[in-house]
Amino acid sequence: MTKSKIFVACDTTKIGKVKKIIRDTQNKKLKIGYKFGLEFLNSKNGRLFLSKLKHKITFADLKLHDIPNTCASTIRAIKDLKVNYLTIHISSGLNALKAAKKVSGKTKLIGVTILTSLDNKALKEIGFNKDVRELVLHQAKLANKAKLDAIVCSAQEVKIVKKQFKKEIITPGIRFISKKSDQKRVLTPRQAYINGADWLVIGRDLTKGNIKKNTRSLINHLYQ
Repeated sequence: MTKSKIFVACDTTKIGKVKKIIRDTQNKKLKIGYKFGLEFLNSKNGRLFLSKLKHKITFADLKLHDIPNTCASTIRAIKDLKVNYLTIHISSGLNALKAAKKVSGKTKLIGVTILTSLDNKALKEIGFNKDVRELVLHQAKLANKAKLDAIVCSAQEVKIVKKQFKKEIITPGIRFISKKSDQKRVLTPRQAYINGADWLVIGRDLTKGNIKKNTRSLINHLYQ
């Protein structure tokens, strides 16, 4: 049986909490990686902890969004962390994507499409005229042109992204039940895999409360 692949979002600044997340999510039925975002990586001890974390799949969710030189320089600056995955906003532009890819080395560079916290109404408020699906499809083409290693998109857009992008697709906005909170484009884990996602990013549904129990619930949801 192929293992479902899950990135657990370690959205905290507390090292003890991260250690517990890592310890309590270990199991033989899932392939687990750990995602560290701006909150953790900008905390006092976060970077040091990640630099010493061994034998785990690591995902630095920095969401780089800057000029080409700055994106490339940032990637060089975190080479010592030896992360497996790193995010960059596709809206940084083709030149920035190419510059980042050129220096990323063994780290897989992930292009971020439209954040799952945004919907069509929010895009109009920002100033976009296209709807979410049109923009995501356009960005998938750009990611393919820049030869990125993976894409982050909502599970709702996986099917259209797969038409343009044949590498790994990572989906946040995953909820065990259709409860949105601050995410607007969400699906359940099973729905995301049915749509064709390769990796799911799951945070609070796993890490709040009893982590071991939540992990068992996820396994039951996926394999029942």
